[in-house]
Amino acid sequence: MSLESVVVTGVGIVSPLGHSLVEVSDALLAGRSGVRIVPELEQVGGLRSRLAATVDGIDPKQIPRKIRRSMSNMSIYAYLASQQALQMAVFDEQQLSAGRTGVVIGSTLGSTATTEKFFADYFTDYSLERMKSGLFFQIMGHSCAANVAQSLGITGRVMAPSAACATSCQAIGYAYEQIAFGRQDAMLCGGADEFHPLTAATFDMMNAASTHFNQQPEQSPGPFDAARDGVVCGEGSGILLLERRDRAEARDAEILAEVVGFATTSDTSSIANPDVEAMYQCMSLALENAGIAAAEIGYVNAHATGTVQGDIAEAAAIRRLVGDQVPVSSFKGHLGHTMAASGAIELSASIGMMRRGELAATLNLHDIDENCAGIMHLQQNLQAEPRYVLKNNFAMGGINSTLVIRSTAHD
Repeated sequence: MSLESVVVTGVGIVSPLGHSLVEVSDALLAGRSGVRIVPELEQVGGLRSRLAATVDGIDPKQIPRKIRRSMSNMSIYAYLASQQALQMAVFDEQQLSAGRTGVVIGSTLGSTATTEKFFADYFTDYSLERMKSGLFFQIMGHSCAANVAQSLGITGRVMAPSAACATSCQAIGYAYEQIAFGRQDAMLCGGADEFHPLTAATFDMMNAASTHFNQQPEQSPGPFDAARDGVVCGEGSGILLLERRDRAEARDAEILAEVVGFATTSDTSSIANPDVEAMYQCMSLALENAGIAAAEIGYVNAHATGTVQGDIAEAAAIRRLVGDQVPVSSFKGHLGHTMAASGAIELSASIGMMRRGELAATLNLHDIDENCAGIMHLQQNLQAEPRYVLKNNFAMGGINSTLVIRSTAHD
C-alpha cells in the first residue's frame, strides 16, 4: 500500500534550558548547562547524587483552574509544549475536534510527587476522607496524553506509551505510523516527565547516577567522556505536531522536517545492560524503513546519558553503522536526562540544528573514553547541513528506538 508522507510543522519545548525551540537551540549552541544543585536531595537518606536538571519559570496559574486541577507538573509541561507546537504550526483549532487529529504522549510513570503526597497523608490514619477527586487523573499512566486531549478538545486516537528513556521516541514513531498508514491526518506526539528524588534514587541504587560532581553541576553529565560517572536526571516536555504532507502543504504550513524512518525493538539479552548488536539492529531497521543507506546519514544525535556501559555500547553500535565519518553528539550534558521527554526534546533540538546549519557539540566531552573512540565526536560546534539525521533512544527494560528525519530545506 502507498504510505502518506509525514512532516513536522510544529515543535513545543519546556525544558531546563528554556521554553521554546529558539531558547533551547540558542542554549545548546552556546554550551550552556541546565544542571543544578538540588538541596532537597540531601534530605533523602542513602541518596548520593545532589544534581538534577529542573524546569524553572513556569507559572501553572496561566492555565485555567478548570483544566489545571487534573494536572501534575508533567501534564502542565505537556499541555504548554502542545500549545507551542500548535501555535508554531498555525494549526486550525477546528481540526482538533474533527476526529482526524490524535495524541501520542507518554511518561515514565504517573506523577510520583502526587502519589507520594497522597500516601504520606493516607498513612497517618488510613483515611480517604481528605482524598481529592482529581487525584487519580494526575497519577494514572496516561495522565499527560489524556490531559492534553481533554484540554485541547482533541477527539482522535489517544495513545500513551511508557518505555522509560525511549518513551517519546516511540511516541513520535507511533504517531508517524498512524499518519503514514492513513489512520490520522495529524498527531501531537512526544513525552513529559517531572523530576522527583526517587527518579535519581533509581539510578543511584544501580550505581548509574552521577555523584562525583555534586559541587560542580555544570560539569556533569559527560557523555562519552573518560571521567563520566553517570546520569543526571531532569524533567520537561517535548511535543511535535506531525501532519500529512499534502494537508500541510494545502494550508501553506511551514514544514520543519520530514519523518522518514522509525524502528523500535526489544533487546532480550538483558533487562538492564545495553547490547551493541541490539542497538545496531534497531538503527539498521530504522534506515531500512526510511529506504536510505547508512552513508546518507549526516548527523547522529546519540542517546548517550553519561553511563559507562551505555555510552560504550552505543558508540560501538554507531561505529559499526557509520564509522568515523558522521558527526555524533549528545545533548544530555546540556539538558540532563529528561527521561520520557528526552527523545522529543532532543529530536526537536536536532531539527533546530539542522535548520540553522550548525550542530551543537557534546557538553563536558573533554577527554574521549578510548572505549568510545572511533566515531566522529563533536567537541566543538560544527557548521553543517545534514540531509538526514538519525536519533537514538535506548531504555532500561531492553527497549530500543531510533528515528530518521529528513531536511526539507532544499525541497
